Amino acid sequence: MWRLRRAAVACEVCQSLVKHSSGIKGSLPLQKLHLVSRSIYLHHPTLKLQRPQFRTSFQQFSSLTNLPLHKLKLSPIKYGYQPRRNFWPARLAARLLKLRYLVLGSAVGGGYTAKKTFDQWKDMIPDLSDYKWIVPDIVWEIDEYVDFGSSGETAFRATDRGSESDKHYRKGLLGELILLQQQIQEHEEEARRAAGQYSTSYAQQKRKVSDKEKIDQLQEELLHTQLKYQRILERLEKENKELRKLVLQKDDKGIHHRKLKKSLIDMYSEVLDVLSDYDASYNTQDHLPRVVVVGDQSAGKTSVLEMIAQARIFPRGSGEMMTRSPVKVTLSEGPHHVALFKDSSREFDLTKEEDLAALRHEIELRMRKNVKEGCTVSPETISLNVKGPGLQRMVLVDLPGVINTVTSGMAPDTKETIFSISKAYMQNPNAIILCIQDGSVDAERSIVTDLVSQMDPHGKRTIFVLTKVDLAEKNVASPSRIQQIIEGKLFPMKALGYFAVVTGKGNSSESIEAIREYEEEFFENSKLLKTSMLKAHQVTTRNLSLAVSDCFWKMVRESVEQQADSFKATRFNLETEWKNNYPRLRELDRNELFEKAKNEILDEVISLSQVTPKHWEEILQQSLWERVSTHVIENIYLPAAQTMNSGTFNTTVDIKLKQWTDKQLPNKAVEVAWETLQEEFSRFMTEPKGKEHDDIFDKLKEAVKEESIKRHKWNDFAEDSLRVIQHNALEDRSISDKQQWDAAIYFMEEALQARLKDTENAIENMVGPDWKKRWLYWKNRTQEQCVHNETKNELEKMLKCNEEHPAYLASDEITTVRKNLESRGVEVDPSLIKDTWHQVYRRHFLRTALNHCNLCRRGFYYYQRHFVDSELECNDVVLFWRIQRMLAITANTLRQQLTNTEVRRLEKNVKEVLEDFAEDSEKKVKLLTGKRVQLAEDLKKVREIQEKLDAFIEALHQEK
Repeated sequence: MWRLRRAAVACEVCQSLVKHSSGIKGSLPLQKLHLVSRSIYLHHPTLKLQRPQFRTSFQQFSSLTNLPLHKLKLSPIKYGYQPRRNFWPARLAARLLKLRYLVLGSAVGGGYTAKKTFDQWKDMIPDLSDYKWIVPDIVWEIDEYVDFGSSGETAFRATDRGSESDKHYRKGLLGELILLQQQIQEHEEEARRAAGQYSTSYAQQKRKVSDKEKIDQLQEELLHTQLKYQRILERLEKENKELRKLVLQKDDKGIHHRKLKKSLIDMYSEVLDVLSDYDASYNTQDHLPRVVVVGDQSAGKTSVLEMIAQARIFPRGSGEMMTRSPVKVTLSEGPHHVALFKDSSREFDLTKEEDLAALRHEIELRMRKNVKEGCTVSPETISLNVKGPGLQRMVLVDLPGVINTVTSGMAPDTKETIFSISKAYMQNPNAIILCIQDGSVDAERSIVTDLVSQMDPHGKRTIFVLTKVDLAEKNVASPSRIQQIIEGKLFPMKALGYFAVVTGKGNSSESIEAIREYEEEFFENSKLLKTSMLKAHQVTTRNLSLAVSDCFWKMVRESVEQQADSFKATRFNLETEWKNNYPRLRELDRNELFEKAKNEILDEVISLSQVTPKHWEEILQQSLWERVSTHVIENIYLPAAQTMNSGTFNTTVDIKLKQWTDKQLPNKAVEVAWETLQEEFSRFMTEPKGKEHDDIFDKLKEAVKEESIKRHKWNDFAEDSLRVIQHNALEDRSISDKQQWDAAIYFMEEALQARLKDTENAIENMVGPDWKKRWLYWKNRTQEQCVHNETKNELEKMLKCNEEHPAYLASDEITTVRKNLESRGVEVDPSLIKDTWHQVYRRHFLRTALNHCNLCRRGFYYYQRHFVDSELECNDVVLFWRIQRMLAITANTLRQQLTNTEVRRLEKNVKEVLEDFAEDSEKKVKLLTGKRVQLAEDLKKVREIQEKLDAFIEALHQEK
């Protein structure tokens, strides 16, 4: 249509040109003509018009602005001019203009369609905000890099600019825009269909894989990853414990390392921690001061300790035993009220209730972990550091409460164990005993006072504390009784000081601040102070903590230097003993010895991977033949050899080999390979290394070897693949050359000779020594051996008469042999004749087979001709060649699996076992024992204690 329309316009232009050329003068502007008419107007010879300049707006809008513009060469039109032949520039220009608008329109329509399709697909995509942690961040930032909306708007703005710059061609574009609109609608319909198909397929896929399944799968993978790296993280935390002592301080010049200065109480607490590891029983070697908190069960000693620490840090229970092991609490002053364990880097904020609950739970877990099975309490100490503003510096040890009766659920020796733990701490002559007495019960019911009187009869290091004074004042009829208890007149126990405190109203949810306010309010209104029964410095836990701290530091200053001198003497004695007993050995403690043994074991495992393939195949083939030789000879070869012709022999052999391969052979081969790997691994682990061998590692290596072998499991898929390989190997009967034939004969001779030797030994044991041994070694036959010998001789005579006798005796033959023996005065039983015949015939058969094997040495030529025109048949040689080839192929397959898979898996198991042993201190103590190890351990601990004590004494002098 648009071509017809353009042709009509061109004809009208031509008619107007003819009119102008015939004499009509006028100035028709060239810009107002149609494109085709304008090109004709330029070429008319009678029109002397100048070419107009190109308009700037046209140059900016045209898609051909990047092309170079050449001047148009004009050629005059001659007579006989045919106008249609000179229309080719117009047609070219029209097509170029059409191409321009097509490109522009396609860009606009395509952009709009792409934007609409993208919005539809974007709406169909499910919300992945819950999984944003899985997908990389760059995926969620794609809208910042690709903005389809802005690109569409830019395209439409370009269209508007183009339309404004070329208003004269809007009418010509009308038809083209209609076509473009139709194309856009078609594209939209295709996009809708594609979006519908996409949404349908996506909905089906979404129904198949739900979000819950994805979450479960991700959680399972996350759990496996956490379990895998948890052990590595714990080891790294232990290694980086010392690095946490350094902090970074930033200033204008850069970053500098500043070493943290430890407080005196922290240094002293470290000495006590080392001592607790060195001497768990706290014998006389440990005479360093500490505050030992003892008391009857539920007397309030834990509450007193919490008041001193200004936080409820211990587990609580109504009437039941909560303190099941000693807890060493080191109090020190600091800007923040926090608590942390000696072997952990986590800090518990004691101002937050959730951290306090977590701390109490952790202490309870550690106590239960320390208590061994069948026990109620444990002597192992839990070390806890508490820092906070206003805390008095001291070290306190909270002991389990002393009980009078063992109740149900407790171990029978609980009472004696608690007494022994308390005595072990209190017998230290420099320990300060903080004796806690419940004021709400009768003093006569107290047990701990008698125990304290035994440990400190003169009361030079005992501080007596009466708790629950508020209840005592209400319940006791005579207040003077409380005064007698405070002054120590009611019982013979003496003390350095006497204090009365209140530990709350009995509500476990009370805060420390509330208890302190209640305590101060009580003593302000108490009759005990108003009547001067108690002095002001003898009440409240604040005064108690000040008095205990002063007494503790006074005891430390008086005894610490003496203890340092005693450890110096101990160190000198240990070093002298080491030099005398082990002058050429380094002083390696248990951990250092374990690391050395670990390196040796890993080197030996690496040596296992360097075993040559030839060695593997040789030992595998030999071990496998030793395992299956009995079955091959007794169950395959001997039954088949009893047949009369070669066809029956081959059929019997094939059937028995097939049954053997399907049921037993692969399993036997895998067992042999696993045992071979164990033997080689044991050989490398136990093989002495000459002068460098240290027998102190033998027990550890043996334990590592046994545990690694126990954890190692052979691949289950090996049997299936091995069964196919062995079956194919046994089906092959084609011996290719004489060398293989000779090797099979040699293999057969060795097997038969070994069986013949075993048979001859069995016959010798049956009939006794021969005449040579009887004369030379003075040996005699027993009566039973004589009977066997006579029977053997009779059976050998029968075999000489018929060398092709079958394997079994007939009943008449047994009767004949028995009667012949009876005629010579020998009484025999038929079962004895059968047993003797079995060994005699077996020896006869093996000797005949060996002679036949010797004849088959020249039978390879007949084998190639399938024994045609030959009386020689060597099917037994072919059988042993098949067995030999199967053994070689099986050994090669097992060797590949060993070197490629099993050795690496075993090495991995060894590393895991060593890591587990390294974290188990009890295992190391059990496996690395001896005087040398214990002496090195003691020497290391004494040196460490002496160094820490010297540093503490130096800091103590500097503080003075």
